[in-house]
Amino acid sequence: MVNYIWAIMAIGGIIYAMINGTMDEVNKAIFKSADDAVVLAISLISVMVFWLGITKIAEAAGLLKGLVRLAKPFIARLFPDIPKDHPAMGYILSNLTANFFGLGNAATPMGIKAMEEMKKLSGSPKASRSMITFLAINTSSLTLIPTTVLAVRMKYDSQSPTEIVSATLLASIISFIGAILIDRLFYEIRRRKERHL
Repeated sequence: MVNYIWAIMAIGGIIYAMINGTMDEVNKAIFKSADDAVVLAISLISVMVFWLGITKIAEAAGLLKGLVRLAKPFIARLFPDIPKDHPAMGYILSNLTANFFGLGNAATPMGIKAMEEMKKLSGSPKASRSMITFLAINTSSLTLIPTTVLAVRMKYDSQSPTEIVSATLLASIISFIGAILIDRLFYEIRRRKERHL
């Protein structure tokens, strides 16, 4: 559905530009945006490599394992229908840790693997309780260091690119708590409806 909306907007914009005679400006904007996107993507590589390297050092030093050990009891309570030693739990913890350090791109493959493992565990074509909870938590994305945003701010010569870190952390904590509360609220509503049927 979203693809259709984007296609309609793009086609509508091109037709409008043709009618108004501003097609040259549209072409210039397309090529300038494409050029900016390539430059931005290349500039982000160095920051991503740096933080992935920091994460590897933290992993080798045992910091990530310590963080996983600290988070495991909390995560086990969020996902009560997943056995504690199931591979899905490891992928969930890895995904949340990568998101916590602002490595969304590195977190995505682990998130996909976590969903695959939870799908195998549920054995149902519908999304399980754990899958819904994981999606809600992942969408809220608890982040300590917003790596990509910092890289973009540095790229465009921000006077103080790191001043957003505390605000981002506060916002992500609020969204994380909100996601958990909303997930639990809808789970309870659904459970009560099923009990009455």
